[in-house]
Amino acid sequence: MTPDTANIGCRFVFDGAVLFLWGSAAYLWLLVPEGLSGCIWVKLRAVRVAVVALAVLVTLVLLPVRCAMLGNGWADGLDGDVMTSVLTGTSVGTAWAWQAVFAALLLAVTLLPLRQQVAATAVVSALLLCGLSLTGHASMNDGWLRVLHRANDMVHVLSGGAWVGALIPVALVLSRLGDSAAGADALTALIRFSTAGHVAVALVILSGVANSLLIIGGLPLDWSLPYQRLLSLKIALALLMMLIAVFNRYGLVPRMGRSHAAGKALAAGTVGEMVIAIVVVALVAWFGTLEPFPG
Repeated sequence: MTPDTANIGCRFVFDGAVLFLWGSAAYLWLLVPEGLSGCIWVKLRAVRVAVVALAVLVTLVLLPVRCAMLGNGWADGLDGDVMTSVLTGTSVGTAWAWQAVFAALLLAVTLLPLRQQVAATAVVSALLLCGLSLTGHASMNDGWLRVLHRANDMVHVLSGGAWVGALIPVALVLSRLGDSAAGADALTALIRFSTAGHVAVALVILSGVANSLLIIGGLPLDWSLPYQRLLSLKIALALLMMLIAVFNRYGLVPRMGRSHAAGKALAAGTVGEMVIAIVVVALVAWFGTLEPFPG
């Protein structure tokens, strides 16, 4: 495996892990009634611990991977001088240091009392996502345009994560609709998610358009370039997810109280969104490492 391939794999795992933590924690903290929120958070414990462990592990691996990329291959991956140069003299090193600090905080958050874990996880994972803008195409500009590009990247990942990262707890909330004790809270949580989704989707669209303008100056129409092909596929899949979300909100949610089939269809649609979201994260991890213009 080459360092470049390892970097793409690490990006995919880390981005997916932190998007899940941010979206699920923010949803359960802000939109789900407290009693149901605590139950879902506890039910997700094994998944959360595994995801936090993955995020920390990938962070540790990323520094030698990026040293190998910037140096002369794997031989430089664990070279002390190369590591020092990367950490002190490159934006990649600065971004890794940010990631390492907040990954350690994320691990510490798992030791907090249950009531504090949800909010703390949301805040720390949001900061980890914001740190992704310190490298990549957001660093291609200078001055105020770089600041604008990074801020737009932050909006894009936070709004997208608030949507797709919440899908697993949404599926668990759906399973509680038939519960006589939690059914009303579950329906409230679903309606709130659908309503907040309007804002998240709008921000994803606007920030995505702005990103295309800032990086390639318009729509990705030159499909001879791998970057623009993959970006086009990502846009198409995101639009498909939006169509599913719109159908869920206006076609299925209003029928939840009187149709059992609507609940099953909503669950299937949510699973479909999860699968598409995984593919989208993989595409972003890949084309985020490519040049948007001919070499």
